Amino acid sequence: MKKRSVVIVSPALADANNGNWQTARRWQAMLAPLVSVRIVKTWPDDPALAAHDELMIALHARRSAASIAAWACQHPGRGLAVVLTGTDLYRDIQTDAAAQQSIALAQRLVLLQQCGPDALPAALRDKAHVIYQSAGARQPMAKPTRHLRAVMVGHLREEKSPETLMDAARLLAGEARIFIDHIGDALDPALGDAARATAAACPHYRWLGGLPHEAVRRRIQRAHVLVHTSRMEGGAHAILEAVRSGTPVLASQVPGNVGMLGADYAGFFAHGDAAALAALLRRCLASLQGPATGGEGAFLTQLRHQCDARAPLFAPAAEALNLHRLVQELLEKP
Repeated sequence: MKKRSVVIVSPALADANNGNWQTARRWQAMLAPLVSVRIVKTWPDDPALAAHDELMIALHARRSAASIAAWACQHPGRGLAVVLTGTDLYRDIQTDAAAQQSIALAQRLVLLQQCGPDALPAALRDKAHVIYQSAGARQPMAKPTRHLRAVMVGHLREEKSPETLMDAARLLAGEARIFIDHIGDALDPALGDAARATAAACPHYRWLGGLPHEAVRRRIQRAHVLVHTSRMEGGAHAILEAVRSGTPVLASQVPGNVGMLGADYAGFFAHGDAAALAALLRRCLASLQGPATGGEGAFLTQLRHQCDARAPLFAPAAEALNLHRLVQELLEKP
């Protein structure tokens, strides 16, 4: 029997090496046993192929709005799921008419962390379907105790608030035992200039630019802690990859990060508070050389245990199960 056809619309393809592409590629592989899946940047693309598509999964309400509208015109009231990013949830659906139209047209709105539905208009929350993204588990690596290595992963753009990490690095410039690696391309040239200036002023801060995905995962494995400073997040790949690698996280206390790590997580700092981030990094350093239990020596262990408890949420089998349920439900609806 011929497989039914699903199209994934992603505003970014392989050359972008970002979260949208990683999601599209992973979901294509997860759905392959169930349906035929192709990934496109805009829809309709090839008329012969588009004619056979029975279900659209569109990543990004605003950036995929034209494709979403075209699908709704050809397939009114059926076969449309829209995956909401951080900028969709926490900015665009409040102000952008195209994003608002996209969520109104969809039969299902896919959120990538547990706080996502709270950001939707109340009338649309019954469309919500939470799917945590996933990564394969990595064995935690043995790490030195004489110094602390922190890593931040994310392209340099305003939504990621990279200046918070840079300001924290300057506050820690006199601390010779804390090393900070910052990974990501400078999508905002001014932030690239700021990263270079920070590296020149703070020898223990390195901006490494963009790296291949496998190299990024290895650096996350080797780090004592991942730092995540965003002001808005849909469900950060970097966080789940750290958790699945046994690397604790220090994260801004914004809804997207709370939805990934849980409301009671001990490693949060207020968004934009570089001094609080620097203080948490000092606590992490102290915990490397403190007693195994109690006091400061327990801090990294506490973070690790909390992350370990969340790790099953980000397992590939869990993501695939929830994705299959979504697709089967939408394909069965008339």
